[in-house]
Amino acid sequence: MTRLLFLFLGVLVLVPEAIPAPAAGPKALALREAAGLTPFTPPEKFLAGNFIADEMNPSFIYGPVQAFAASRKCPTTWLIEEGDKNRLSSATSPEAVVEYTLYLEEDCGDQIVYYVFVDQSGLTPQQWLEWRRRFHKSKAEPQFGATRDKLERACQDGCGVGGELRYVLHNGELRDQGPEEILRQELKFPPRYDLNRHQKLSN
Repeated sequence: MTRLLFLFLGVLVLVPEAIPAPAAGPKALALREAAGLTPFTPPEKFLAGNFIADEMNPSFIYGPVQAFAASRKCPTTWLIEEGDKNRLSSATSPEAVVEYTLYLEEDCGDQIVYYVFVDQSGLTPQQWLEWRRRFHKSKAEPQFGATRDKLERACQDGCGVGGELRYVLHNGELRDQGPEEILRQELKFPPRYDLNRHQKLSN
């Protein structure tokens, strides 16, 4: 019997997928249902990539995304809107969907935090700007051109970006502080690259 127990434990170590993820609490489940969110496994390119935390005028690059997720103190689950999940599954290729929103849920029981990311891992900085031009028209270049230039410089320095942390929600409510402020001052999550100084801060 003891030998069988050790064999079973060995299988769990070798196959981590055999260990079920922590079940979401009732508050987390209620918020998921209200927002039409469902569990989702993001692409490895997004998880392994870096991200910015301010669309208009980012000061730093953070990452990788998976390192940020691992830094959270409570259980986390990646979620996606049902509509986006269907859009991805019906696309001819993953690259056909330019951007979509992903929610990193941190379930602390009575406190549920959503870190709302945008997966942009299929875009170059110039494509990132062109996509914004579709919505902002002639305002895209003056509003986002400087950011495009900074991101291109970061790519040359080996700190490319594949995502953006756009919002932080607490129990379904938008936080007053911007994501970059929350990352640096509250969560103490260190940046990897200074976009204004064009300087690497960590590997």
